[in-house]
Amino acid sequence: MSKKTLFRWIKVFVLLYCLVGIALYYGQERLIFAPVRLEAATPYSFKQPFTELNLNYDSSTNLNVVEFKATDRPADSLAKGVVLFFHGKGGNIASYAPDVPNFTANGYEVWLMDYPGYGKSTGPHDEASLYKYSLVFYKLARSRWQPNQIILCGKSLGTGIAAQLAAVRDCRRLILESPYYSLTSIGLRRFPIYPIGMMMHYRFPTYEYLPRVTAPITIFQGDGDRTIPPSNSARLQPLLKPGDEYVTVEGAGHNDLYTFPHFHQKLDSLLRL
Repeated sequence: MSKKTLFRWIKVFVLLYCLVGIALYYGQERLIFAPVRLEAATPYSFKQPFTELNLNYDSSTNLNVVEFKATDRPADSLAKGVVLFFHGKGGNIASYAPDVPNFTANGYEVWLMDYPGYGKSTGPHDEASLYKYSLVFYKLARSRWQPNQIILCGKSLGTGIAAQLAAVRDCRRLILESPYYSLTSIGLRRFPIYPIGMMMHYRFPTYEYLPRVTAPITIFQGDGDRTIPPSNSARLQPLLKPGDEYVTVEGAGHNDLYTFPHFHQKLDSLLRL
């Protein structure tokens, strides 16, 4: 290969590298978030009792919340507590409603909040504001429940948000389903030739938050997860304190933890404590 041809290929590579890098930088919102929007007037239809409400954070931000009632309690009795559920990157509240019975059947209410841009929630969001919205969500729960009655649960993308909240507010337990060490570490794995740490607007450093969580922590991770590799989640294990648990669900992928008996047995035992 002549020097001229080699130089031409180097220019092509540099051009492609820059173009892909620019696309990643400006398109990262679409890679991280995959919301399904709903009109505000769209009615919800769920199999179990629920209440819908809206939290008006400011003039442009509305946080849509659905509160699912505990199903194994008499109508006139109180639930054990509440699970604040921070969902993953795709869909909206309706997408995660099938997960709710895993908690309501154990005597807990489950409250789901859509992030801005998801479902009926509106307004802007960045990493800092998502933490602020989670705190508003927590304060709503505190108006009815004591900290030792509040379980924080995050799924996939929502694990970083749940972990940050547990680091700054007391709760009964923190449950993380398919968590990441940090969102930056996932980006580095997928795009190792780019300075992802400098490019990403969302970092969600779960590894920074877990050492500050005083409540018991339980992590569930499928060993067949291809979205958040077990090797990434396992980096959180050394950060756990005595009494915390890292539960590997054999055969599970990213979105099917609830289909495995081992997951149900462990989750049920935690919720019955």
